[in-house]
Amino acid sequence: MTISFSRRQILSAGAATGALGFLPPATSFAAPARHLRAVKRAIEVNGKAASMYAIEGDDGLDGARLAPGERFAFSLQNSCGTPTIIHWHGQTPPVAQDGVTATGYEQPIASGAAAAYDYAPRPGTHWMHSHFGLQEQQLMAAPLIVHTAEDLRADTQEVTLLLHDFTFKDPAEILSSLTTASAPGGMGMMGGMSMGNGPDLNDVDFDAYLANGRTLDDPQIVQVERGGQMRLRLINGATATAFWIDTGGVPTKLLAVDGDAVQPLDISAPMPVAQGQRLDLLLALPAGEGAYPVLAQREGDVARTGLILATPAAKILKLSLQADRPAGACGVSLEAYLQAQAPLGNRPIDRVHRVVLAGSMAAYDWTINGKTWKNHDPLLVKQGERVALDIFNHSMMAHPMHLHGHHFQVLAINGHPLSGAMRDTVLVPPMALMRIAFDANNPGRWLFHCHNLYHMAAGMMTELRYV
Repeated sequence: MTISFSRRQILSAGAATGALGFLPPATSFAAPARHLRAVKRAIEVNGKAASMYAIEGDDGLDGARLAPGERFAFSLQNSCGTPTIIHWHGQTPPVAQDGVTATGYEQPIASGAAAAYDYAPRPGTHWMHSHFGLQEQQLMAAPLIVHTAEDLRADTQEVTLLLHDFTFKDPAEILSSLTTASAPGGMGMMGGMSMGNGPDLNDVDFDAYLANGRTLDDPQIVQVERGGQMRLRLINGATATAFWIDTGGVPTKLLAVDGDAVQPLDISAPMPVAQGQRLDLLLALPAGEGAYPVLAQREGDVARTGLILATPAAKILKLSLQADRPAGACGVSLEAYLQAQAPLGNRPIDRVHRVVLAGSMAAYDWTINGKTWKNHDPLLVKQGERVALDIFNHSMMAHPMHLHGHHFQVLAINGHPLSGAMRDTVLVPPMALMRIAFDANNPGRWLFHCHNLYHMAAGMMTELRYV
């Protein structure tokens, strides 16, 4: 997969298309300007073949990249041999185009059928992934990059990095093993580690960790210019793994999280990124020849993946799949320093919902306000309200909580107020309290869930419902 883009390539990614009106997903539709295909593909990981999914665009790349002002006017052709539905993570479309079936607006797209989408996209670094069963674990995911005119004026090289955790096992087998581990005498496949009296980490052991589909045994080498500037659009598409991102001492600025601009922040240490979250980083490359690894190390572990930025004459050394020492737990140390460039306007909060996350790895009974999705109580709001969610994690495992159809601002961490980042996915550490707020301006029924796929599948999902 080629993931490095020049300004000219961005400009030619697609011209703005005319508005086709609201087109809910259907099997018959007026042909949009561009196309995506959900497919099966063969890949090789650790010298072993595997059959996985992919989402391909017209240009032969994974996913989609939109030019400034271009509408998201796509048909999605399902050629993967089984039903699917694709969620446009980070986008705020009309509710019937969100790419989910649980709220009743859409049906799975049958194999051989297609669905049409047409809406004004939200700029930034986003992604797309299956919201059908456990297909996301089988690599049914891809970048969704929506450029702005400012991106073009910056004239920097762009690199997109999509992280995955990979298993040769059937994801249904993994989920079954996790849930049956709670039964008396159950033998699960949890890799859960507890750092003393600290949090539980990593409830699934994976076979590999991928950066743009490759491991550090055969990493992607991205050619860069000496002394150039490079925008790294990093997406954590892993199903159950948070990472620490290390740019190896290259001067780095954090520009955006989850596609939303923050006040630029100089970064000199590894950065945490939870499942579903994104980081936009500006790297100022040294003037001489050199190779510069960008590494993602699994929290609580030595396992790592990444890619290598290299000037044309650079010598590239072999990198180990393991770091020298385990990384700590990802938390909210970085979150406390982030400030939105475009925060919510100043107005009173009209409604507050307390959201309690609970469960354990032993029982694998993840709940929201004491209930699973099957018997959930929706979070009710009215259009036009300013809504706050006080999310308390009453468990010993962190949960990256994702709200569909909206972006919210982080307003407090453990009772300490801040004018934090705008996001669509926030990590809530064990026994922590996070306040987020958003304006209820996109009517419908919207999922709110943990972006650890196995936690969500075990029940940690509810909905935001407009009344």
